[in-house]
Amino acid sequence: EVQVVESGGGLVQAGGSLRLSCVASGLTFDDYAIGWFRQAPGAEREGVSCISSSYDSTHYADTVKGRFTASIDNAKNTVYLQMNSLKPEDTAVYYCAVGFGPCTDYDPFNDEYDYWGQGTQVTVSS
Repeated sequence: EVQVVESGGGLVQAGGSLRLSCVASGLTFDDYAIGWFRQAPGAEREGVSCISSSYDSTHYADTVKGRFTASIDNAKNTVYLQMNSLKPEDTAVYYCAVGFGPCTDYDPFNDEYDYWGQGTQVTVSS
């Protein structure tokens, strides 16, 4: 059984940083796309980033480009999302999603990823 678990969320002041982690059990990240999504209260879920080491590609939403960086540690089977210069509008539950193939197979932010985590809350105070 595949399980995806996010961690690293918390409360931070505007301008601060957080690093989220995504660990998957039951699979290795080789040949998979790992997406980060977020959903704020009352809003639709939106894609934040996608990374695929086997396909050497990383994608970012325009709203986070230049502030967020996704990286992958294949030895630890962990994907990180480094979030800098956080803004109150970044407040949301952040989800990690895993899907077989490159990020482009998922547009890269559609909802057809195979496995989803339960989410981790990120709150940015002004």
